[in-house]
Amino acid sequence: MPIPDFQSAMLPVLRLTQDGKDHTLGEAVEAIAVEFKATEAERNELLPSGRQRRIHNRVGWAKTYLQKAGLVEANGRGRFRITPRGKQVLQGKPTRIDMKFLEQFPEYNAFAALKHDAPDAPSSAPELSVSNETPEEVLDESYQELRRRLAEELLERIKACDPRFFEKLVVDLLVTMGYGGSRKDAGQAVGQSGDEGIDGIIKEDRLGLDVVYIQAKRWNNTVGRPVVQAFAGSLEGQRARKGVLITTSDFSREARDYVKHIEKKIVLIDGGELAKLMIDSGVGVTEVATYTVKKLDLDYFGDEE
Repeated sequence: MPIPDFQSAMLPVLRLTQDGKDHTLGEAVEAIAVEFKATEAERNELLPSGRQRRIHNRVGWAKTYLQKAGLVEANGRGRFRITPRGKQVLQGKPTRIDMKFLEQFPEYNAFAALKHDAPDAPSSAPELSVSNETPEEVLDESYQELRRRLAEELLERIKACDPRFFEKLVVDLLVTMGYGGSRKDAGQAVGQSGDEGIDGIIKEDRLGLDVVYIQAKRWNNTVGRPVVQAFAGSLEGQRARKGVLITTSDFSREARDYVKHIEKKIVLIDGGELAKLMIDSGVGVTEVATYTVKKLDLDYFGDEE
């Protein structure tokens, strides 16, 4: 029996979690391989990029869509488990779970609508066999989908780490982005930051002509104006003019409006922006494949555009 497509893998993946325990993607891949009697060659078949096994890729997408529909939930450190909704679905003894089946759940529909309506909307599913888009559009949308999935995985992992690691991560990111000079200098600054609502101090440039004060909050709840206002007060106590407040969650509209109307320069970075900056700066991620898209060189052939 050939490797199942990602939709055919959804029900088997959900059944794996019916014991209520935490499971890893590797366990799900093994369960699918056993259920579909995959041969050794099929287990090791790679995607065209040569960087990932096809069965691992498809089972990963199956888990992602189940999670978007609220049938399974992430539990930190790359693990996932069934939800009450997932148990209810299995009690109905479905013969198949696919994207059409998942449309009964509002969270999945909101996710699907976001993918189509957002300015950087990703593709509706991996390995689509029918598409009205050009290959360039499909490639770009697939890239955005992978970025968004990676961003979500980054935030899940960060939230599972301890607060001290998060503070270190923030400094690593800012240094990689060009602030603070060396990691050693930045580390010394963090150690001298004190306890007045400031988690770290980093040089704005390599010469240290100005400094930026940092506060890092590994939160799940929305950060409101009182927290941002307290951070601004901490800057005042340090006679500082610039600050960066980073969270793994989000900021309320009142908090964002507040920083627009104060003299001090405070940059708010929410979880989504944090993940994007980490991906772009290569912090906490590693490159698995590079694709170069080329077009005909009309100048070489003496043609005009």
